Amino acid sequence: MRSLLAGLTVAALLSGCSAGDGRARLSVLAASSLTDAFTALKATYEQQHPSVEVVLSFDSSAILAQQVIEGAPADVLATADEPTMATVADKQLLAGDPVDFARNTLVLVTPPGNPAGITDVRDLQRPGASFAECVPQAPCGDAARRLLLLDGVTAKAVTEEDNVRAVLTKVTLGEVDAGLVYASDALAAGSDVHTVSIRNSARVVNVDPIGVLASSQHPGAAQAWVDLVLSSAGQHVLASYGFQSAP
Repeated sequence: MRSLLAGLTVAALLSGCSAGDGRARLSVLAASSLTDAFTALKATYEQQHPSVEVVLSFDSSAILAQQVIEGAPADVLATADEPTMATVADKQLLAGDPVDFARNTLVLVTPPGNPAGITDVRDLQRPGASFAECVPQAPCGDAARRLLLLDGVTAKAVTEEDNVRAVLTKVTLGEVDAGLVYASDALAAGSDVHTVSIRNSARVVNVDPIGVLASSQHPGAAQAWVDLVLSSAGQHVLASYGFQSAP
């Protein structure tokens, strides 16, 4: 199928929903950790394909996967781990095999100045220490649980958020002493957070896969988006936002 699509222009393959200005609308569902990188790639893609408007929707991978399973119209899905993508692939909702395109690990972030003095993940066990993490159904939540177990941390988060950007917001607003987020999110937050590395983070690595959905109304345009993400230019953008290259 990819060889057929490669011989056609994106514009020739577009059909279905269109934007108000006549451009086709390409719907990309992506894990919230990809917000900054994919927003940057949107500008590149639309410059390369002026007949297409990319509509990005970010949320927890688990939420997005469930939306696809329930029939939500979309063209591309990118998740923050492979097991979540497998829930979609197992129902034959992808046009082909998903492709791994990035890796991510977890760090601790605190408000600027680190007012609670969190210097190690085990500090989360201190009386009165508060931290946020993702819900266990989300890839960031599953990774947090596994990582805390490796470090012998049994303390419970005071709040569990649907996605990693919501965890980051809890920290930047000063509502918790710390939060478990991806390294890419900590980088994106810049001076709004203080970052604390976690000793066993390299043992809990999330691999991000991407795939064209079988129900896509714009399979050529969708594949072009995937190709951009996988390209050297796309990988450079992802690296600039703190992602590691896929194995």
